[in-house]
Amino acid sequence: MCGLCSIKCCFIFFNTLFLASGVALITIGVLQYSTYSQMGAFAGSSVSKIAIVLISVGVAIAVVSLLGHVGAFMNNSSMVACFICILIVIIILEILTGAVFYVFRSRTAILQANSAINMKARAVINEYSVEKRHAINRIQEKFSCCGADSYTDWSRSVGWENHEAVPDSCCVEKTEGCGQDKAKVHTKGCIWAIKLFLLKNFLWVGAVCIALGVTEVFGVLVGVCLCLDIKGKSYENLN
Repeated sequence: MCGLCSIKCCFIFFNTLFLASGVALITIGVLQYSTYSQMGAFAGSSVSKIAIVLISVGVAIAVVSLLGHVGAFMNNSSMVACFICILIVIIILEILTGAVFYVFRSRTAILQANSAINMKARAVINEYSVEKRHAINRIQEKFSCCGADSYTDWSRSVGWENHEAVPDSCCVEKTEGCGQDKAKVHTKGCIWAIKLFLLKNFLWVGAVCIALGVTEVFGVLVGVCLCLDIKGKSYENLN
């Protein structure tokens, strides 16, 4: 009986950490969603889906961990076994996801003039359409950048009429009309800033996915022990 209690406590402790990781991914995804959505104006809609992936994975982890908790508290070996099977699938998917993020990270590092992201950003700055202006300005403020490649892009923009100035969102210290003085604006382009952001995020997400996958192997082992003990206890009660 004490052995079952000890294993159950270990299982519940692990499962609580598992649940916390799911909630953390959901929180990060929600907090980063607006940033990725605004980046979509520069880099394409596929970038904004990264936050949705984080939220989806977090929800899946939370639901599976709750299944494990219910199975442990009810001493239901079938629910614990179901938890173990799903967890194994999640482990495989997390390790694969981590590997994919590292691949994307290495590819992002070599994005230059011919990349889709660069061409998209240059086209957006050149057009400066009404529906994308808010996203463009928010990106320039958030990443302390100006234009696609540099602040000089605004002097060639068709949608931006005042070629002697840049949008106020480019300013180091934003004030009304500060874009008239190009000496007070950020000089680096948003392509470089976005690329650095993606590099850091791909590295971080990839590391988290792989770390979770490796850690969850312990959860599978504890879950198997708990499942066997529950079945053993049920068999003893029958006798």
